[in-house]
Amino acid sequence: MARLLGLGLLAALFFSSTFLFNRFMSLGGGHWFWSASLRYAWMTLLLILMLLLQRRLDVLRDVVQQLRRRPGFWLVAGTVGFGIFYAGVAFAAGFAPSWVLATTWQLTILMSPVVLAFFGRRVPMRGFFFTALIFAGIVLVNLEQAQAVSLQTTLLGIIPMLISAIAYPTGLQMVWEFQRRSPPSPALENSFGRVLLLTLASAPFWLILGFIVQPPPVSTGQVTSTLGVAIFSGVIATTLFVAARQLAHTPYQLAAVDATQSGEVIFSLAGELLLLNGAMPGNLGLAGIAITLVGLVLYLLAQGREAPPNATRTPV
Repeated sequence: MARLLGLGLLAALFFSSTFLFNRFMSLGGGHWFWSASLRYAWMTLLLILMLLLQRRLDVLRDVVQQLRRRPGFWLVAGTVGFGIFYAGVAFAAGFAPSWVLATTWQLTILMSPVVLAFFGRRVPMRGFFFTALIFAGIVLVNLEQAQAVSLQTTLLGIIPMLISAIAYPTGLQMVWEFQRRSPPSPALENSFGRVLLLTLASAPFWLILGFIVQPPPVSTGQVTSTLGVAIFSGVIATTLFVAARQLAHTPYQLAAVDATQSGEVIFSLAGELLLLNGAMPGNLGLAGIAITLVGLVLYLLAQGREAPPNATRTPV
């Protein structure tokens, strides 16, 4: 369990760069579509390069074979887990500070048990009381945001994040389920391979979305910034997080790994203050952050109490 939590928290540190970079690009006038789609273009190149450097041609070949063998599955998983997820995150960056988005993103903790139940997995009832604390904290943070801007602007930040909070664990759980029902595969057993599969499978979504949105030309600065997002969040953080989830063997461990994303709140707040000259949250915002983090810690401790293996072991 310690290894899973360590990987999850390290991923949270790198994930927080997403909110900071996206906010930075939004404040600079960059269009959200480029912030989202270019990240995955860079990720594709970086992941292929990393696999080539590792001399894992077997993984690259298997990625192609997996996409050919099950194009429908990977198209859906990539669209939901990477496409819809990150389009919502990038869009919301234009309407709220990074620490508000990072706190709101903790809705994934509330959505994860729902996703697990949807896939027929047993979900522990212990700790559900603490999800009320998490939700209350998120509400307080967004109430402070609503006082600073209009209700419409606040909702334009909240609703996309809610959609993303459902899409991301759903896409990852699809891969988790798929791997456990598939024969051994170089791509499925390799963290870079799994992320590359989802990245390539999300390409049709970005092409269609770009045709619909018709964004203005991208700037050089935004291209550079999205490279930073791709490296820190897209490759490093996503690979660490997916690896942590793949090492989990029970719904309890999966919930615990998902809960480590709480670290993004602190990391994003620190980055907003130090790097973007953001304003310190008011009393309502600070109270919301504190309540959210307390709820997340208590939830994590509750979920960490493993039941007997026979009662909790996830079917394979």
